Amino acid sequence: MSKIVVIGSSNIDLIATVKNFPAAGETIIGKSFLQAIGGKGANQAVAAHKLGGDVKFITCLGTDVDGQNTLKYFRETGLDVSSVLLVEETPSGTAIILVNENGENCIVTTPGANHLLLPDYIHKIKDDIAACDMVLLQMEIPYDTIKTVCELAHKQQKTIMLNAAPACRLDKELIKMIDVLVVNETEAETVSSGKIDEIGEKAIIDKLLELGAKTVVLTLGKQGCLLKNEKETYSIPAFCVKALDTTAAGDTFCGALAARLTRGEGWEQALKFATAASAICVSRIGAQPSIPTEKEVNEFLCKIYIA
Repeated sequence: MSKIVVIGSSNIDLIATVKNFPAAGETIIGKSFLQAIGGKGANQAVAAHKLGGDVKFITCLGTDVDGQNTLKYFRETGLDVSSVLLVEETPSGTAIILVNENGENCIVTTPGANHLLLPDYIHKIKDDIAACDMVLLQMEIPYDTIKTVCELAHKQQKTIMLNAAPACRLDKELIKMIDVLVVNETEAETVSSGKIDEIGEKAIIDKLLELGAKTVVLTLGKQGCLLKNEKETYSIPAFCVKALDTTAAGDTFCGALAARLTRGEGWEQALKFATAASAICVSRIGAQPSIPTEKEVNEFLCKIYIA
């Protein structure tokens, strides 16, 4: 099995379920509350670990209670966090998440220690990058840090998977180093400067490939996902489930995809597995609490294809 290094954010998620999102100045009564570990980097690392990957997670936490509890949780899950950076006088990252009765969410993140995961530290843990086969990244840590990771990984011919979330512009030099670019519709439009409504999904993917990404995966929520590179094209439909909370669905997809690819699976099989994992995720509340295990996904797929 190939080794995955996930480098990214970690947050404490404060999740409230509500009937409807409040308007400006409005106070509403929540239906339930949950506190859990989150952050795109952590979500993807835990997902890849639970779904069959050999994972090392590198993030930055405060030495506060939240940071200590988070580190303890990672260790209890069996995740390799031996290279996590701990900083004093800066709190760990947090995210306030509201989930409405349709399973939609709105999120406010406060980066905290995540913004102290800087290029200087990446150079200190360059041996971790040298020892892996795939690097998995997201956009909740400083841009310069992401670029530094990609430069080191690219020079050593490691596979680089970037989930361009939250949506932001990427420079051409960075895009050309990306082996697998995973984006939703908003992220695809931001990176490509195109509009899906005007040119269509396939054309957006083509624009991203023209910018330099080797493979593009466009996630489409209830419509599934599309993949294209110079040799292969796949359209994978979504599985029909009742959505309770879409938080971490994209992160679960990315972690699952990384896990299956590093186990030697082909694109079509890996995409189906990742799509199933994200379907199970949205049927549960919370970020990391909603991430299924490898066994659960395999059982889900067996039921679908045997039925």
